Amino acid sequence: MSSTIRAIRGMNDILPDEVYQWDFFETTIRNWLTAYGYRNIRTPIVEQTDLFVRSIGTATDIVEKEMYTFVDHLNGESLTLRPEGTASCVRAVLEHSLLYTGPQRLYYYGPMFRHERPQKGRYRQFHQVGVEAIGYANAEIDAELIIMCARLWRQLGISNLRLEIGTLGSVASRAVYRDRLIGYFEQHLQHLDEDARRRLYTNPLRILDSKNPAMREVILNAPRLLDDLDEESLVHFKELQDRLQQQGIDFEINLKLVRGLDYYNRTVFEWITDKLGAQGTVCAGGRYDGLIEQMGGKHTPACGFAMGIERILALMNETGVKIHQSEADAYVVYQGEMASKFCWKVAEYFRDNGLKVILHCGGGNFKSQMKKADASGARFAIIIGDDEASDSEVSIKPLREAVEQIRVGLNEAVALLKQD
Repeated sequence: MSSTIRAIRGMNDILPDEVYQWDFFETTIRNWLTAYGYRNIRTPIVEQTDLFVRSIGTATDIVEKEMYTFVDHLNGESLTLRPEGTASCVRAVLEHSLLYTGPQRLYYYGPMFRHERPQKGRYRQFHQVGVEAIGYANAEIDAELIIMCARLWRQLGISNLRLEIGTLGSVASRAVYRDRLIGYFEQHLQHLDEDARRRLYTNPLRILDSKNPAMREVILNAPRLLDDLDEESLVHFKELQDRLQQQGIDFEINLKLVRGLDYYNRTVFEWITDKLGAQGTVCAGGRYDGLIEQMGGKHTPACGFAMGIERILALMNETGVKIHQSEADAYVVYQGEMASKFCWKVAEYFRDNGLKVILHCGGGNFKSQMKKADASGARFAIIIGDDEASDSEVSIKPLREAVEQIRVGLNEAVALLKQD
């Protein structure tokens, strides 16, 4: 006997009893983003590997260790399952000349893939919502993106998230800071772990993001990016703070905040919870003014963020947010030759009137059918025998409250089933 094939580790099925939470979240997301004028864009799951190498950066964990990359044996191309969505979105904007008509507010959602160690809130196939504002240079759009998130948390019933903001400055000021940081860490090599030493000359800013407690003191005493920031970046960061304060958004300034992708500059931010253990970041983003030029387009300012759907749903469950599960309005049971024909007409008539109806299949007596009606979660059982069928009527029995069943015509039945 052959062994049972199971899902790949870290790639999870989303079962029917869970999907209603996803449906609620996705509907909320679409309404929320539409209210701010953002339009949906959908890109392929597979892209040329070079897209992510050029955009994310060769010295990042994602490109070095986490991408699912393979060679297409039909044409020899190196292809990669997308590990994040910004690069694909920017590629599509350039390829289809979307900026010709002006700046773009775009969003996407779907599965992403990274070969990480699976743990709570971190999976190898995970789902993200990404929001990109492309063609906007000033701090107003940075503030809008953060303020949008605050509204979403309220709509989802999520509270007690901490907002951290920072700035990475311009490319030039970051280069100066990078050299100072390398010099500092060279003097403290004995305190750096293997991962930090590996990053020292390729991506030293990522050392500041280390969670190794043995490196805590050396990181705390590291040079500050603030000391090397250019004037324009300082003004931009001050404008962002002013906008957030005007809108009543609380935040903490974290000048050691860095992102795992090389394309960020100036504004960076994270929304963080203490309810999910080590995987506390539920939403993160920032400005990436140089990415479009880096990918072959003209210099174009841009800002965006991404949030992990699994983490947000886990947070909602952890904090007791209740999501209503939509059940069927009625379950139709029937017995008899006339009833077996009339029941189809009844079910379709109810559906024509906007009701959710399950028609029993598989035979059985009334008792066994009623057990299935009760287990279905439907609010009512629609009972049809030959007597009801001959009079074009149905009997309605409430399944969630102790009320006597009644026999009515189809029009009256629709009205009764639609009552709260």
